[in-house]
Amino acid sequence: MKILQICNKFPYPLKDGAAIAITYLAKAFNELGHEVTLLSMNTSKHWFDTDALPHDFDHYEALHTVYVDNRIKPLPALRNLFTAKSYHIERFEDAVFSEKLSELLQNTWFDVVQLESVYLAPYIPVIRKYSSAIIALRAHNVEYEIWERVAANSNPLKRWYLNQITPRLKAYEIEHLNDYDLVVGITERDVTHFKRLGLQKPAVVSPIGLDCRDYDADDSCYRRPLSLSFIGSLDWMPNQDGLKWFLEEVWEPLLAPGFPELTFHIAGRTAPAWLRRLNKERVFFHGEVPSAADFLNQHAIMVVPLLSGGGMRAKILEGMAVGKTVLSTRIGMEGIAAQNRSECLLADTPAEFVSAVRWCLERGPDLVDIGRRAQVFCVENFDNVEVAKRLLKTYRSMVSEKPLAMDARWG
Repeated sequence: MKILQICNKFPYPLKDGAAIAITYLAKAFNELGHEVTLLSMNTSKHWFDTDALPHDFDHYEALHTVYVDNRIKPLPALRNLFTAKSYHIERFEDAVFSEKLSELLQNTWFDVVQLESVYLAPYIPVIRKYSSAIIALRAHNVEYEIWERVAANSNPLKRWYLNQITPRLKAYEIEHLNDYDLVVGITERDVTHFKRLGLQKPAVVSPIGLDCRDYDADDSCYRRPLSLSFIGSLDWMPNQDGLKWFLEEVWEPLLAPGFPELTFHIAGRTAPAWLRRLNKERVFFHGEVPSAADFLNQHAIMVVPLLSGGGMRAKILEGMAVGKTVLSTRIGMEGIAAQNRSECLLADTPAEFVSAVRWCLERGPDLVDIGRRAQVFCVENFDNVEVAKRLLKTYRSMVSEKPLAMDARWG
């Protein structure tokens, strides 16, 4: 099959969940003998120099990028309040990107066009005009839900603004639900939610997959004094909000005084100023680290204190792949059906986090068993090739059932 994968952010480096999900699925498609072409926005917010790609980033038949300025600008953001448009979507509408897409579709036949975000829905008319390919939305989450949860955990001014613009994103997401031929949800919960919102087109669940061979586990951290780690993209508001809550409500008043030997280590790129200036007892900020796996392997417990978000957390899968004990809120574990005190630890309140840490200290070196079970769980449920095989089966079925039509280039 020939698949065109369209992204609203370049899927490298593998520092965030979207990049991990996009890259490992494309790698699996390629490994299974299918041709994948990438068309990606290279945005002002997440710009990447493609000349710096590693030599093994070679799973695409062809790779195309278009620079898109998607900065949040005060005046356009204010003007948007007096329109009916979604500002979330508007930031990704770009004429040059549309031209590049139409050019690509007129020169290449594709069986499937896979959109990696609802933010790419504005380009559906272009795809319909120049291609007869199956259009699949790979919904990494229910997008408006993320912003509702972010608003709920924001300061009053930010909450007010988000409460003005998020309903428009929700309306847009619902309005265009049935514009796709297929919705590919990351979790069962998200697919069920889309159906409640009015989805009538076919939908399947296809979780994030990893090639666990890329992740080396190191058990030595379980033989050292217990330490906690957090890693994630620190320009993503749910990560910022969850981390701030954990520091202010869990670490400072409870864990730091209650466990004098415990340390907390934070890593991630594009950190906000308040985090770079952080000065809390036995809290260490490492900034962007070269390897997430190496960082995680230094600490027995990976903390995921998410209070908002959607879809599935790829960083949790990475933590499991390297055999770490993941201590997460239930929101953080959405889409990952690991069991508390078997393959992970669950906590939603400050008291529950303290109880979980105390339990870990009591377990001592035996805590490694949770990490090993987590590794097995990750391999059995989230292998990228197996995930790709199931999705390709759906794609083949839909392509075979679609009436034969000529691409616009030859029509």
